[in-house]
Amino acid sequence: MERAAAGAVHMSQAIQPAHANSRGELSAGQLLKWIDAAACLAAEKHAGVSCVTASVDDIQFEETARVGQVITIKAKVTRAFSTSMEISIKVIVQDMFTGIEKLVSVAFSTFVAKPVGEEKIHLKPVTLLTEQDHVEHNLASERRKVRLQHEDTFQNLMKESSKFDDPICDEEEGTVSTRGTSVQSIELVLPPHANHHGNTFGGQIMAWMEMVATISASRLCRAHPLLKSVDMFKFRGPSTVGDRLVFNAIVNNTFQTCVEVGVRVEAFDCQEWSEGRGRHINSAFLIYNAVDDKEGLVTFPRTKPRSKDDFRRYRGAIARKRIRLGRKYVIFHKEEVPRCIHWDISNQVSLSDGNVEAFKKLVAKSGWEVTSAVEKIKIYTLEEHDILYVWVEKHVEKPAHWAYHLLSDFTKRPLWDHHYVSCEVIDGVSEDDQIYYITCPIANGNKPKDLVVLVSRRRHLKDSNTYMVAVKSVILPSVPPSPQYMRSEITCAGFLIHATSSSSCTVSYFNQISASILPYFAGNLGGWSKSIEETAASCIQFIENATDDGLISTF
Repeated sequence: MERAAAGAVHMSQAIQPAHANSRGELSAGQLLKWIDAAACLAAEKHAGVSCVTASVDDIQFEETARVGQVITIKAKVTRAFSTSMEISIKVIVQDMFTGIEKLVSVAFSTFVAKPVGEEKIHLKPVTLLTEQDHVEHNLASERRKVRLQHEDTFQNLMKESSKFDDPICDEEEGTVSTRGTSVQSIELVLPPHANHHGNTFGGQIMAWMEMVATISASRLCRAHPLLKSVDMFKFRGPSTVGDRLVFNAIVNNTFQTCVEVGVRVEAFDCQEWSEGRGRHINSAFLIYNAVDDKEGLVTFPRTKPRSKDDFRRYRGAIARKRIRLGRKYVIFHKEEVPRCIHWDISNQVSLSDGNVEAFKKLVAKSGWEVTSAVEKIKIYTLEEHDILYVWVEKHVEKPAHWAYHLLSDFTKRPLWDHHYVSCEVIDGVSEDDQIYYITCPIANGNKPKDLVVLVSRRRHLKDSNTYMVAVKSVILPSVPPSPQYMRSEITCAGFLIHATSSSSCTVSYFNQISASILPYFAGNLGGWSKSIEETAASCIQFIENATDDGLISTF
């Protein structure tokens, strides 16, 4: 039998009908209770004193679990700071008939140790036994930085969004108000709702919050809401037995097939209740998908903010979505299976054309959402089946053919893109196809990265005003991975250049983000960096200031 390591606990639960929702699936609220209890026990196992929940964040729900299956929750302290700890939680479901296991959920909690009397707490460091322990220990520090700067980042994004006109047009059809999604509920805290400290059990509060949020989401979609993630449960203060807890939930915004619901919790003791004076003890933002009776994914209608508070919540949801995108790398550190193709000289025409066709499919995708807009630059993102795509649109005061010749020559890329240290041609495949070896700077304290990419440029046959430059990583035996570098990968990327007049054009850069290059994008997408905007501005300046000599291409 597997034994839990120091600072770790394993909890197993058989899912009973009392734990399920109307669909026979384990309710998210019940799972949140178990998650909080397991995380608390792991924290107290490490600290040796009582601990309380400070926050639970980045909860992702990957699979559902059903009645009759068994849930196993593994909670482990990844890093201890002076008085607080990060606990990682992984939830696995096992089917008792087949023995098949699936990942249900992952989450991270922050717990604070409670001092005994006047004694000061200073937590012991976590013992690191495996290479994975070291990786999680380092990532915990990165995640803590993200949490600490979350509020400043959010406020900066809100200030940035207030400079632009609202994207919802008064005449746009199909938009809906969120007023009908408002839900209020009240709970009286009884002894069974208390934890072993005498305060209201954090898992119980989260379960109540999930319940009102689910009702709110269902009022908008008229379908079955499925909780997919929680931005953060932030515990601002305690409540105790006898308190009245008032929950208010409302839809903030919708994004294609998901919706964000905000929940606020206020606590009242008897006197505060009579005076109508509550204590704000918790807030959370829950993200739902919804399915119809045939299990098809529902597309939510766009929301139309009306009041000042509607606009605040609407823009806040956009800012939080942007932050969530940026946090993906430092939170989960997912490793990808390499998708590079082996370069075959006997099949080079097919591989080059495949590179271009893949880029055309990327460009043709729909559902892009604006995440940033600054003067001549707009940044769009698209999430599709857990894959993140980025589109950077730039307006350039130079002819399209001028931009095309400059951008298709990757040896010039380091002149304007600080993410590239060097680019050299290692195989001149044809007049319009080249293979480059690229080196990149260090990101997030790791080794510098390098890439081997196929660059294929084409002029659109049906539209003489449109050009494209497609980029994809390839495996070339003559350039094996070097111990000095971490071999990176570009799955699908490139430039689409379209003439807007005889002397100006739009340059659009598209990239399907892979785990290996996400560190270069994460800070910008999350709002705590402007690297994409700065690189785009540098690109515009490079194209507009280039002389005729700059058009001499290596192609």
